[in-house]
Amino acid sequence: MSVDGSGSGDRRRREVEPNIGEINGNGVVVAPVRSGQQQQQQRLRLNPNTEHKPDKYDDMRMEFSPLLFSSLERFLPSAMLGLPREAKARYMREILKKYLPDGERMRAQKHKEYKQRIISSYQPLHKELHVLHATNFLVPSFLDAITANTEESFRSIISEPAPGIFTFEMLRPHFCNLLLAEVENFEKWVFENKIRIMQPNTMNKYGVVLDDFGLEKMLGKLMDDHIRPLSKVFFPEVGGSTLDSHHGFVVEYGIDRDTDLGFHVDDAEVTLNVCLGKRFSGGELFFRGVRCDKHVNSETQPEEILDYCHVPGRAVLHGGRHRHGARATTDGNRINLILWCRSSVFRELKKHQRDCSRWCGECLREKKERQELSVSAIKQELLKRNGELTSSTVLF
Repeated sequence: MSVDGSGSGDRRRREVEPNIGEINGNGVVVAPVRSGQQQQQQRLRLNPNTEHKPDKYDDMRMEFSPLLFSSLERFLPSAMLGLPREAKARYMREILKKYLPDGERMRAQKHKEYKQRIISSYQPLHKELHVLHATNFLVPSFLDAITANTEESFRSIISEPAPGIFTFEMLRPHFCNLLLAEVENFEKWVFENKIRIMQPNTMNKYGVVLDDFGLEKMLGKLMDDHIRPLSKVFFPEVGGSTLDSHHGFVVEYGIDRDTDLGFHVDDAEVTLNVCLGKRFSGGELFFRGVRCDKHVNSETQPEEILDYCHVPGRAVLHGGRHRHGARATTDGNRINLILWCRSSVFRELKKHQRDCSRWCGECLREKKERQELSVSAIKQELLKRNGELTSSTVLF
């Protein structure tokens, strides 16, 4: 979603809000589903069963991602976990159908068919990219921190140049080069076969959706095993511990590509942004604070201002609602890997939130102002009463 500010503020990304149902008093997400003439309730637990090992749904033809089913299974009621896979899939599908209107669901189905056509025809240049080989793709310091899985280990490799923005070394040059070569090969294949390529999002014209040509599982594994542990610690207030789906793509900047990117927020709870290369000048990211929908166009506070210079292999992790943009790439070409990480549970709960001060900078500022005014009013009232009491004492 674009917001008013520098760059092309009138261009807007669409955010699709899920619509599972309502929350009952037992902390369970409820979605009413009609079955014949009777109403029955589909429920998900708000807290996952972390000890449960979910089934795989890759071989089932459904309009939703198999990875989403596997992630969602941990939220099923305990009594359902032992049921046949088909029964669990039907149950979860009825809940997921509440996410999108019929028109959106039809578009999602067409996109799935598009992906299947691509994957069935495209011959990958580097098949090893389809599986996450962590020791070959990720730098040792990052792997060691994730293995230790503590806030202390994470902070040992992370810099936080501004609140809510985390940077760290992540990708080996070998992986960056493999992915750059694969993207170039795919773009060449698309051109030669006269196939329409899907834009990464509504703001970037140049780049490709990695999920569309075989890298969805690898990126899902990257999110599950390496991004979610970080998000659980650093973004708990926006569903960091319940990330269950993603949108993975690369964007390309340069004189003959997109040159800059307007001020916007992402359709994600947590965003991973890693520069892959190549040689370039300019292209700095600028950040301007986290905002809810109500305050997305509000003023920026001085402490929220940050400009960040990209370094190949180095990652930036930030909240999806952290307003940001990219300055013009003035020379060369810059290509970045972007992973939008999403939480269906948080998106449902957010619809019922009345107070966003836990994560929206402007909501927090307004809350503090109200508290200060309230304290000031109480002090004034106490001083007034004390003054009246003193005057009465003098009179007598």
